[in-house]
Amino acid sequence: MTGKIRVLIVDDSASVRQTMASILSEDPAIEVIGTAADPFSAARRIQEQVPDVITLDVEMPRMDGITFLRKLMAQCPVPVVMCSSLTENGSDTLLQAMEAGAVDVILKPRFGVADHLAEHHLQIRDVVKAAARARLRGRPAARSFHSEPPPKKLTADVMLPPPDNKPMSRTTEMVVCLGASTGGTEALREVLEALPANSPGIVIVQHMPEHFTRAFAQRLDGLCQVDVREAVDGDAVLRGQVLIAPGGKHTMLERQGARYQVSVRDGPLVSRHRPSVDVLFRSAARAAGSNAVGILMTGMGDDGARGLLEMRQAGARTFAQDEATSVVFGMPKEAIARGAAERVIPLGNIASELLAATVR
Repeated sequence: MTGKIRVLIVDDSASVRQTMASILSEDPAIEVIGTAADPFSAARRIQEQVPDVITLDVEMPRMDGITFLRKLMAQCPVPVVMCSSLTENGSDTLLQAMEAGAVDVILKPRFGVADHLAEHHLQIRDVVKAAARARLRGRPAARSFHSEPPPKKLTADVMLPPPDNKPMSRTTEMVVCLGASTGGTEALREVLEALPANSPGIVIVQHMPEHFTRAFAQRLDGLCQVDVREAVDGDAVLRGQVLIAPGGKHTMLERQGARYQVSVRDGPLVSRHRPSVDVLFRSAARAAGSNAVGILMTGMGDDGARGLLEMRQAGARTFAQDEATSVVFGMPKEAIARGAAERVIPLGNIASELLAATVR
């Protein structure tokens, strides 16, 4: 995309429409081409000009956002970012939105919405930019666009020191670490559904807001042979179990003798994320070394690229998802460029490659 990202904002709240328009318009790479108070008004705007990205509220009059999303994906696929109140019940609704084709989500509180959105302006812009690059069915991935330089990002150094890369004895158990962002919810579902019940222990960082990860884990648990749960500090990493890093917390791998457990901690944003894939991968390089497998999947930015390289340097097997099957080929591309990925593999092969790499 050589021009600006054209965005249509759909929300029944006038204050939210105004705040979102102000936040997005301040970025030179983004142009707000219009706002709409309900899906019917949005449909008329789309007939006049098809946007590159739509931000879509869930609860609206005349037609709810999920119904509109399904109709839109069937008739005119456009990258959609859902914008909804942060509630436990809303988490299930937003997961339905991801299944229906939404590429990401922006969460807003019940009260103080304008202030909350303004406080998270960088994240909102990043989400919209990632959506603009998303690869949808029947729609090619967008090219790069001009933008202002991003603010300086913190690295995993703020959470734990780099690995010393000393040779580590092999244990009888392997541990797998997965990282994903935009497009990752459905990609991870495909991978985990293909795994048998006795799969090696897995720890996952998927960029998600707080509370959303619990509903995501519960949904996957009902679909997969492996047990899937949101990680709790001190949880053991066990065969046949998948731990999802909770939103708003960093999750790290620790070694206790020949066993592994997770540490869930507060901390600053790393690579502009919390949880951060870089933090998980670095901890795996330190704690597991050659007993680990690292896989970096679809997502925008570079979170996880540095950590995957550290895992490879520590003797771990490392893989990156290929461009053709990535919704956004940002994180894997950066890892490949750094020489962090031992191999580049399509989404459909990740489960089998993961299992093969953990066989002793």
